[in-house]
Amino acid sequence: MQETLLFYIPHRQIVFVIPRMLRIFFPYKRRLLGDLCQAVVNVLLKYLQATTHTKLPGIVASIQTFKEKINFHAHLHLLVIECGEDSEGRFHHLAEFQDSFLAEFFSLFLRRELISEAVVEKIMGWRHSGFSVHIKVRAQTRQEAERVGKYIIRPLLSLERLSLDERERKVCYRYGEKPEEVECMAYLAFIARVTCHIPDKGQVTVRYYGLYANAHRGKVHKAQPRQASLYYC
Repeated sequence: MQETLLFYIPHRQIVFVIPRMLRIFFPYKRRLLGDLCQAVVNVLLKYLQATTHTKLPGIVASIQTFKEKINFHAHLHLLVIECGEDSEGRFHHLAEFQDSFLAEFFSLFLRRELISEAVVEKIMGWRHSGFSVHIKVRAQTRQEAERVGKYIIRPLLSLERLSLDERERKVCYRYGEKPEEVECMAYLAFIARVTCHIPDKGQVTVRYYGLYANAHRGKVHKAQPRQASLYYC
C-alpha cells in the first residue's frame, strides 16, 4: 500500500455501523455486504458533489464482519482522501465530513423487502437510531495513512492472542489487554465463530474507488508512467 497506492495528501477514516436490528440479515445474505459498501460510497459521492462539486476521491473500503471477540458484526471501514478532483484535474480540499446524510441507507433494505416502512419509522423514532459514523481519525502524513490502511485490512484474529486451556479443554482468545479480557469456549464453538467470517466464493472484501480504482490508476500509469509514480506513496 505504501509503495503503490496512497497519495501524498491527508486522508480520513470513516467507520460506518448500522443498527443492531438490521445486522441480522448479513450472516445469511452475504451479498448485502457488497450492496452496503456501494451504498456508502454512492452517498459519500453525492455529499462530495454537493459540497465541493468534485468527482469521487480516492477511497479504500474494507468490509469487516468481526469485532474484538471475533463475533459477527458487519460494518465498514473507509480510508478516504480529504479532497476531490474536478473535471480539470484540480484538487479541492474538504474541510470536514458531515454524517447526517447517511439516513438514506434504509432504501437498501426496503428495496430487498427485508424491512417495512413501519420498521423504518420505528428506528427513526428512537433517541439513538443505531446508525454510527465515526469520522474523527485523520491521517495527515503518508505514514499515518499507511497505519490506518493496515488497520482496516487487518486479519480476523491474532495467533499471539490464542491459547489452549488443556485442563478445561477449551480454546481461549484474549480480545483485550486486561487479564480478564479473555474468552474461553469449546473448540467446536471456536471453529464455528471463525468460519462464519469466511466470505462467499468471489466476494471481495477490500474495494477501491475513484482515484484508487484499478482502472483509474492503470490509465494514469499508461498515460504518464513517470509522472504517475510521483503521486503515489
